[in-house]
Amino acid sequence: MSADSFAHAADALRSGDRDRYLATLVLSGKHRDGITALYAFNADVASIRERVSDPAPGEMRLQWWSDALDGEGHGAVRQNPVADALLETIKRYNIPAGTLLRLIGARRFDLYDDPMPDLESFEGYAGETVSTLYQLAAMILNDGKAIETGDAAGHLGVAHAMIGHLRAFGHFAAQGRIMLPGNIFVANGVHEGEIFSGTESEGLSEALGQIGELASDHLAKAETAIAALPGHLKPAFAQIAVLKAQFKLLQARSGGLFSTAPDDDDWRKIARLTWWSWRNR
Repeated sequence: MSADSFAHAADALRSGDRDRYLATLVLSGKHRDGITALYAFNADVASIRERVSDPAPGEMRLQWWSDALDGEGHGAVRQNPVADALLETIKRYNIPAGTLLRLIGARRFDLYDDPMPDLESFEGYAGETVSTLYQLAAMILNDGKAIETGDAAGHLGVAHAMIGHLRAFGHFAAQGRIMLPGNIFVANGVHEGEIFSGTESEGLSEALGQIGELASDHLAKAETAIAALPGHLKPAFAQIAVLKAQFKLLQARSGGLFSTAPDDDDWRKIARLTWWSWRNR
């Protein structure tokens, strides 16, 4: 195990999940490496669908990560620098491997074209894939001691996932995928075929607006919960500053419902993260 693995994890995160990489830049001290390794692992797992031609090789990659966390093929696993950095982080901060295994299990949904059935399923998916990361990042900032961030991690994770999928709605629709709660579309008279063909309608606009209201509600609840946390844990949630800005840009966009969502430049995101972190010390 060497510092090179953590440096490689930072490089992988910078190219694989730009926003989470920027969020690590406002972290100071010894804990940045651990959170970076956690996020780099997530970036690899989250991008598998985009890197494979069908579910089978995706399942194999997810199984590789599961085996790595279970301690199988230990020597070979350590040759992968992101895995090496993650395993060192798990050891250093007593990260429960079972939590990461559940994240991997939830990501199997990404490999297939089944639509997200309902809000309850979406919230469960968001909890395992996004809220988990906030919770574990806070645990790392707490020197590996278990800490209850409940509402902060839970609400921000759901808001993060909703905003991300609202922003990527057109991208996923073009792939024949519905990652937002399907029952909300059905309730507004929107059929899968309309989404996949890029057909705009009043019902679709209403459905996306309702999901946006849910995201806004979760953001507000997360903000309240974060404010009540001990100061040394708050940097784990700094990304709320970027998410709030992205949500406002999404609400104000002039393009169609399937258009690419506008976004801030990196420097502006860093400024938002830095200012939020300074105000929430």
